[in-house]
Amino acid sequence: MRTATKMALALVACAATGCSLQTARPAGDVTLTVTRDFGSRPVLDQPDPERAADDTVAQLLSSNAHASPRGWSVFVNGVASSPGARVRSDDHVWWDRHDQTAATRIPAVVGAYPEPFRHGLDGRRLPVRIDCGDPGSAACRAVGDALGRTGVVAGENPIGGSVGPEVLRVAVGEWRTLRSDTAVRSLERGPAVSGVYTRVSGDGRSLAALDPRGRVARRLGAGTGLIAATDFEGQQPVWIVSGTDARGLDAAVRAFAAGQSVLAGKFALAISADRAIELPVTRR
Repeated sequence: MRTATKMALALVACAATGCSLQTARPAGDVTLTVTRDFGSRPVLDQPDPERAADDTVAQLLSSNAHASPRGWSVFVNGVASSPGARVRSDDHVWWDRHDQTAATRIPAVVGAYPEPFRHGLDGRRLPVRIDCGDPGSAACRAVGDALGRTGVVAGENPIGGSVGPEVLRVAVGEWRTLRSDTAVRSLERGPAVSGVYTRVSGDGRSLAALDPRGRVARRLGAGTGLIAATDFEGQQPVWIVSGTDARGLDAAVRAFAAGQSVLAGKFALAISADRAIELPVTRR
């Protein structure tokens, strides 16, 4: 697009939203992603969007995708945000429009990895902690190594330790070892509670992969892995790298270690028979 045309479009957007134009692009590597249907339909992926220094995430959407934020959900660095949040340096801003029948609120998604671990939230990097169902296990070490390759140093703690408001957690282990954690256990109650389109059985041996309406699309048993993110009662989001058994946990850890090549653009992910299954299941 020619520069003059881009400036004209920016002027129209600012007239509508009240933003201020800047002649120089603000510092920072901001990325704007726009999708539909839980990330399954890409609309825009812009690593260097047009923006002003004081733009909100809603203004960023309007200026670059020429869309109103009404009816859309926005995640900044993988965590649910408000349209009025200010864009900060290094933010990954992801807008998605989807069916909200089964879950009116989705607290976090995994598809912005390695965010929020690398750059944090609201411009602040937060401590990262691996809550381990089997302390010192190979699975927890592998997750720690994967985070280390992105520049993130994570501590380790047994599952069930105290949870501070300023810690990003990754719970790693077979489901039976993690479900004592209240946030993790919320996935047994479905998307209306957890925001994750699965329902894990109480014994952790199987899970239902749900469609956008919260209906069962597939039932997955032994050897199933899961990577998801949620929160609980005002805590920072917790990521869950788990499985129905040791084989499922291994599959989840390998998917986590693969990073963006597997996780990019996904709300959550199940792994069964070495196949990644996006959650919710948008294709039969």
